[in-house]
This record gives sequence, C-alpha cells and structure tokens, in this order.
Amino acid sequence: MPYVMVDIEADGPIPGDYSMICFGAVIVEPELKRTFHGKLKPISDRFLPEALAISGFSREECLAFEDPRLVMQQFREWLAMHCEGRLLFVSDNNGFDWQFINWYFHHFTGGNPFGHSSINLGSLYKGMQRDLFANFKHLRKTRHSHHPVDDALGNAEALLRMREMGLKICFD
Repeated sequence: MPYVMVDIEADGPIPGDYSMICFGAVIVEPELKRTFHGKLKPISDRFLPEALAISGFSREECLAFEDPRLVMQQFREWLAMHCEGRLLFVSDNNGFDWQFINWYFHHFTGGNPFGHSSINLGSLYKGMQRDLFANFKHLRKTRHSHHPVDDALGNAEALLRMREMGLKICFD
C-alpha cells in the first residue's frame, strides 16, 4: 500500500475560486527518490497576492505554467507507473492540500486515484505522542522551503522517522 506524501502551494484558500499553483509528491520509501513536481496555470482570475507570495512565483510566471488538465493527467500516469494497489495520500496539512488535489483530479480527470481518504501527518504524530500540542517538524531533514517537492520530502522524512519510533507502516 503506497504512501504518497503531497504538498501544494495555492494562490488562495479554496479550489475553484482560486488556483493550485504547484504541487510536489514523493513515494514514501527509504530511498525517497521517486518524486513528481507539477506547475499549473491558474484556473481563475482571482488570487490573493499574500497567498501567491508564499509560492515564490509572480502572477506572470504562473500564467506561463502548464494546463492543469495536462499536469493532473501526468500526475495520474506517474502514480499508476510507480504505485500498485490502494494509494494513501499523506500531507502535513491535509485539510488544505487534499481539497486542492481532490478537486483538481475530479475536475480535470474525472476521478481521484487516491479515493476519498487522506492522512494528516501532524495528527498522526500527535496520536503517537498522546499530546495534542506535539509537533513533528523537528523530524524533517530537508528544510521547509515552500518548494513543494522539498516540503513533501521533509514530511516523508518525518514519516520515516516515525516508523523508526515504532509507527507500524509497511512499504510493500
């Protein structure tokens, strides 16, 4: 059952009204070598400058990115090439990241290969620690840069560290 760590950057708080600008994904396994990076042209004229600024891209740069339909199809094909069986979507902030990935997959490809479920990395760590205020971010090796592949890698590193701490997950 493959775990796929995903991170997205967007120019606003919700899909449809605003756009997912870019996203990164990594197959969670000890090597962390299988990654995907997508940069998507905005789907709306609306954007919040302060939200877009987090991505490090200008609006003009985003307008030159690829068609979202093409990027989401490429992501779907990448997942099919690298994963067998049920996929598990994992994210640092799955309430945010999941809504964009789910909406984009349904809107542009007709369905979400992740199904209807996701795992929140922060909640998982809180449960392991039995502390609602525990934070997993010290378990990352890769610096959190707001580049979505870097951020997904850092979160995947944290999940692997949680496995070393006793979390029962397998990668076969």
